[in-house]
Amino acid sequence: MRVVLAGGGTAGHIEPALALADALRRLDPGVGITCVGTERGLETQLVPARGYDLELVPAVPLPRALTPRLLTVPGRLAGAVNAVAAVLDRVSADILVGFGGYVATPAYLAAKRRGLPIVVHEANPRPGLANRLGARLAEHVFSGFPEPALAGAAYIGTPLRREIATLDRLSTGDKARSWFGLENDRPTLLVFGGSRGARSLNQAALAAAPALRAAGIQVLHVLGPNNVPDHEPPPGDPQYVLLPYVDRMDLAYAAADLALCRAGALTCAELTAVGLPAAYVPLPHGNGEQRVNAERIVAGGGGLVTDDAELSAQWIVHHVLPILRDPERVAVMSEAASRLGRKDADIMLARKVLEIAG
Repeated sequence: MRVVLAGGGTAGHIEPALALADALRRLDPGVGITCVGTERGLETQLVPARGYDLELVPAVPLPRALTPRLLTVPGRLAGAVNAVAAVLDRVSADILVGFGGYVATPAYLAAKRRGLPIVVHEANPRPGLANRLGARLAEHVFSGFPEPALAGAAYIGTPLRREIATLDRLSTGDKARSWFGLENDRPTLLVFGGSRGARSLNQAALAAAPALRAAGIQVLHVLGPNNVPDHEPPPGDPQYVLLPYVDRMDLAYAAADLALCRAGALTCAELTAVGLPAAYVPLPHGNGEQRVNAERIVAGGGGLVTDDAELSAQWIVHHVLPILRDPERVAVMSEAASRLGRKDADIMLARKVLEIAG
């Protein structure tokens, strides 16, 4: 059996596709897996690093407004569809599974042209243009959000890497804190802004560093690639560990008592799966899906949320610090977050894909 996965751009599209790929290999070691993406996305880094074949096709971003660029879309889209169709032919694909992003639109159209079964997975509460199209072409649509926005979608959760889905934060906590040079007996705040980082989170957390340190809070702060801080906290105790990138987010989650982060679908799925409460700062642009992601968790007791414009060092001191100084409150929020998580979406989706293709 040969499966083609289409999802690119951000980790939110790519990581679920790779988690599915891993689950397919566990269920059927002989399955052939090919990922399609564009040279503009993180897939050029993430897919080869996980050991999967990546085929690149032209990116065709769709303008959100009536501009002269709209006139160039049909020709460029046709070229991208032909490129994906060539990949499907070359690998003798049996099924296409799409996760959204620039590459998904031509992938869905190419698979429809070839008469292949199409599976769509939408992680967000407000789907993008690609998956809205894909859902019209596919007979099998799955959602990572409990209230699916796509008609006929079945809630399955978002596929996650096994090291995160199986993480036991309590038993791994001491090892994880030692891994990052943190102490075992101090409350720990994890700050991260997703796969590319977030300048507003970086600035606010660094500005709050003196107050956090004075309160006995240690910080693990992942800046994100290509993000250079305006200043760094001076060495001292408690620790403020500043890193450009972390490739062991499972250990970062295990080391923390609370996170300060964006509210992308993948981030929310991972944090609830491991039971880590968070202060969510939704991305201030887009179609508002990050706010919806966060509000569901907040309503369930597993976090709090603020607008990006409201985030500041003072907000962290007034809202985040009191939680970290209250172990009982942290424990209650952790249990609440865990109740909202799904750990088995990768295997569930993999079984569906093998059943549909078989």
